[in-house]
Amino acid sequence: MERLERFYKIDRLLKDRKLVPFAELQEALEVSRATLKRDLEYMRERFNAPIEWDREANGYRFARPRSGPRYELPGLWFSSEEAHALLTMQQLLANLEPGLLGPHVRPLLERLRAILGMGDHAWQEVEKRIRILQPGRRESKAEHFGVVANALLRRTRLKIRHYHRIEDRETEREISPQRLVHYRDNWYLDAWCHLRDDLRSFSVDAIREAAPLEARAKEVARAELDEYTKSGYGIFSGRKVEWAKLKFSPVAARWVSAQSWHSRQRAKFEADGSYLLEIPYADDRELAMEILKFGADVEVLAPQSLRGKVKEQLGSALARYA
Repeated sequence: MERLERFYKIDRLLKDRKLVPFAELQEALEVSRATLKRDLEYMRERFNAPIEWDREANGYRFARPRSGPRYELPGLWFSSEEAHALLTMQQLLANLEPGLLGPHVRPLLERLRAILGMGDHAWQEVEKRIRILQPGRRESKAEHFGVVANALLRRTRLKIRHYHRIEDRETEREISPQRLVHYRDNWYLDAWCHLRDDLRSFSVDAIREAAPLEARAKEVARAELDEYTKSGYGIFSGRKVEWAKLKFSPVAARWVSAQSWHSRQRAKFEADGSYLLEIPYADDRELAMEILKFGADVEVLAPQSLRGKVKEQLGSALARYA
């Protein structure tokens, strides 16, 4: 446990329990007696923490504020109202894959919870009232995620064994990681594939093995990376871009018009209330799945290849109910 994290832990324990014996503080922090004494003294001297030892009750507690500067721990500070709003962020941070930000996120979580504990409601009570559902989230192995994140930040190459779900096969690749992307509750790695000699996106949960290499990663210019990843709709990127023209029914338009499908989309309402949406795409797999979600409330007007693919899939779906 990092020292700053211990300060937040001490702060929260004393505020939650009012009085904490030395032995229980030591056990909670998993440090030696000398380290705990140094931490308490540091908090008193540097942060003006009003921590005192109560001989009669045999424990540490917060006394009245001391003269001088107001007691504050370092780091981000929020009001109680801001902390309640940030509870959503706290839940998202708590669900981050281990190995990337864990040691750095914990002190912030401690601080958020400590602030929420000082408001009108305990953070546990507030947490019960907000839910974040992630029905499409796929679990990535922690060790693989950690190796990927470490290589990304160290700017070194990786050797991976990646599972291709559509073709039901595995391939081995040497890649230069460029960017981790959290998209629709799942993690993807944009990387330069030395086998294909081009940029590719890999689902992190589909990486079966990941081994770090000593070779330096190939650097891709940010402009080129942005152009590749933002060229078309969704996570499937590419250099050849087409434009899809979709017509949504007046009912579906009430939802679709409030959504942003792509930064370069073009859209307008028709006189009858229907909604025309044009978006670029480089690979039709994800886009076709999104279109099929709207069933009879959407029609693909162009291009003909996408229209034919959606028509074929609708026909195959209908055949199952024949």
